[in-house]
Amino acid sequence: MEKWPPSRSKAKAKANHERNPLMQTGPSPTPMKLPSFFEEDRLAVDAQLQTLLPAESAQPPSIHTAMRYSVFAGGKRIRPMLCLEAARIFTPDVAPALYPGCAIEFIHTYSLIHDDLPALDNDDLRRGKPTCHKKYGEATAILAGDALLTLAFETIAATPVSADLRVAMVTEISTAAGTVNGMVGGQVADLEAEGRAVGPETLEYIHRSKTAALIRASIAAGALCAGAPADDVARLRRFGETIGWAFQVTDDILDVTESSAALGKTAGKDIAQQKATYPAVFGLERSQQIAKELAGKAIAELAPYDERASRLRTIAEFLVLRRT
Repeated sequence: MEKWPPSRSKAKAKANHERNPLMQTGPSPTPMKLPSFFEEDRLAVDAQLQTLLPAESAQPPSIHTAMRYSVFAGGKRIRPMLCLEAARIFTPDVAPALYPGCAIEFIHTYSLIHDDLPALDNDDLRRGKPTCHKKYGEATAILAGDALLTLAFETIAATPVSADLRVAMVTEISTAAGTVNGMVGGQVADLEAEGRAVGPETLEYIHRSKTAALIRASIAAGALCAGAPADDVARLRRFGETIGWAFQVTDDILDVTESSAALGKTAGKDIAQQKATYPAVFGLERSQQIAKELAGKAIAELAPYDERASRLRTIAEFLVLRRT
């Protein structure tokens, strides 16, 4: 029989279990809305993005207008926020982390511009607005994506930290955006899986590479920028990989359960294109369970940081319990 009162660690674990809706049993919890502190971070990120992006009037204006259109099309800034909040665990001054955070937002936006092109997903709607190629033409959209990818690494190089940390962040982010277990490799596997029956291993590879890798890099880059010890960077890298995987499973679920108006992009596209998704392989109910299990595993990695990781923990919960 357990002694009463329970040990401090057990009491804390119980409190975390009760507080964390992902750990609770019973019916699915109510979807979360954006936490209040999101607005504080979003404003800081948007201000930095405004500073880093060339003005629309800069030559040639057509490309800079298209770049700004896509970056400021209404994204939630999840990835730069994760970068900031990972840094906040180790330092109160998270201003330097705005640089890798914005760099990753540039990479994310470039990937969306290219994914929407007719040669890939052929989508007309992104965040409730016409996609970049629908508004500016395919050639300008391709070049806008290329320019954002290039600007991302220029931004990392300007981060006000030591040269060693800048190199570490370049390695982290370029690996996540690349072909070997990275975003581009995941996109290739996703395209090749269309119309084919795939197993859980292939599905996991696609999701961990196409989506989770860049989320992993967002969190690891924040920790690196703050000078976190190697063991902590590794722990947060595991957290990022797993919560990013859960995020993509949730995205698969939302494509089935939400409307185009709610999503801000074409709903049901995964089914129409016969994409490899978790609902297609596991069914909707099991997919919802998998997303919550992955998020619970990710959040457990934050246990050593207690309240220092409260914001990061809240974002992790939102990524799985969000409705849109």
